[in-house]
Amino acid sequence: MSAVAEIPAPTLSPLTQRLSNLDRAQRMRLGAGIALLVVGALVAVLMGRQPDYKVLYTNLADKDGGAIVAQLSQMNVPYKYTEGGGAIMVPAEKVHDTRLRLASLGLPKGSVVGFELMEANRFGMTQFQERLAFQRGLEGELTRSIQALSSVSSARVHLALPSQNGFFREQQKPSASILVSLQPGQSLDRTQLAGIVHLVASSVPELLPSAVSVLDDTGKLLSQSPDGASGADAEQLQYVQRIEQQYSRRILDMLEPIVGRQNVKAQVTAEVDFSQVESTAESHRPNLASDASAVRSQQVVETGGGAQGAALPSGIPGATTNQPPASATAPINGPAVALAAAGSASAAAAAGGPAAGAKRESVTNYEVDKTVRVVRGGSGSIKRLSAAVVVNHAVAADEKGQPTTKALTDQQIEQMTALVRESIGFNKDRGDSVNLMNAPFLVDVPVVDNTPLWKQPETLEMARNLAWPVGTVLLALLVVFGLVRPALKAMAEPKLVPLEPAALGPDGQPLAVGMGPLGGPLDALVAGDTPRGTIIGPDGIQILAPTDHQLRLEDARQLARTNSTAVANIVKNWINGED
Repeated sequence: MSAVAEIPAPTLSPLTQRLSNLDRAQRMRLGAGIALLVVGALVAVLMGRQPDYKVLYTNLADKDGGAIVAQLSQMNVPYKYTEGGGAIMVPAEKVHDTRLRLASLGLPKGSVVGFELMEANRFGMTQFQERLAFQRGLEGELTRSIQALSSVSSARVHLALPSQNGFFREQQKPSASILVSLQPGQSLDRTQLAGIVHLVASSVPELLPSAVSVLDDTGKLLSQSPDGASGADAEQLQYVQRIEQQYSRRILDMLEPIVGRQNVKAQVTAEVDFSQVESTAESHRPNLASDASAVRSQQVVETGGGAQGAALPSGIPGATTNQPPASATAPINGPAVALAAAGSASAAAAAGGPAAGAKRESVTNYEVDKTVRVVRGGSGSIKRLSAAVVVNHAVAADEKGQPTTKALTDQQIEQMTALVRESIGFNKDRGDSVNLMNAPFLVDVPVVDNTPLWKQPETLEMARNLAWPVGTVLLALLVVFGLVRPALKAMAEPKLVPLEPAALGPDGQPLAVGMGPLGGPLDALVAGDTPRGTIIGPDGIQILAPTDHQLRLEDARQLARTNSTAVANIVKNWINGED
């Protein structure tokens, strides 16, 4: 009758039994690997959940920054500073909510305030305090309007509003000063400056635009001074630049079809006279004949006389009437007459005039021939033009067909110079000059960056961004394959199945599987050469044999269980020192 050797069922769980099969070093490696995996997973989760920070406020005063940080701590809002502490950053999803909550608390206090100052009127405010609050509110509103410009970063407005009194002649006019900080690379043109000046002047009663001063953050006066003596006008400079660009464009349009694009460079300098000259000239022509002259006025006086031959006294009674007769006179124009004493009858008869005692006076005034000419010179006239032109060498082919360059001939240079003179309207009397030179252009050699790939900034930045995730993955793989996987393989213990019926020995006791003569299995167990084979499970599935150590232990237990007499003899022989 055959007997079956049965293995007692384990009293521990499979996982505990497998862990008990590991030695101390394997257990330590398994625990360290599991701990590292847990720590790596936690760090990856925390890094993945790290919020994206955005700027909350920038360029804050120290007092406002401290108040905001204290309020953020009370609100349990995480924050951090940028490099240099120039800005406060909070998580992106909390930026708008935090700003609104801080604004409700009046933070930051350094921000521009307007007429909302008038809403907090305290009881017992004096007239001076009311005027000061109104002035601060007006300055804040003007500052907000100026900061709305795209090129203005920040601004400050100072108003000087004098106190009004009852004496109209003693009242002072208000004035204003504006300090603007521009965006990097931005500037204000004259139209924008004029707009800022008129905005402030229109917002304050009786404020003249000439009383508004605009300065930049470097202290430079941007607005024009009231006396107008501010040097060259910006509009005049722009006008000169437009003229020079126009003439340069003419030269390029004329020469580029001949020598090709990028083979000619031209610069024109224009000397423009912006002075205004006014001259007045008055000229008179010689006297003309009476019939060719225009009569301005004429007066004729005639006086009749008494009987013929009687000389009646005339004139004012007195010494004037007793004067002797005047000398004879001859007319400037008209036929000659006989000379006679003035006032005599013969003189009057010779002159064909009236009888004695008659008097006739005629006064004629002619217009003076005068010419008045007023000449006013126009502003912005060109006084002189200077043109400098450089032409590249002509491209040709050599004997081998390779492209090469050669200088232009004197005839070609002369022809191009004539074209340039005609294109700019060359005037020799004005002092214009044209200089055309033929020279080879230098070809810009592209700069080759010999920096190794691993030293380039882009590579370093990408390495810094990928260092953490890649390092985490590599560490996890190292832990899994270096610590966890060997421990798991060591924990994998095959299933033990019932052994085949043992053969019976000479004394009728069952022997262990593969047991030969008495003492053979134990000797083989001690020698470490216990045979290992494949164990077939009850369901016919092939199961790998256990390890050598496990087989030796199991063989020893089975031998002691089935043949205790043989084991006792073997132990007795070992004690006696026999083979």
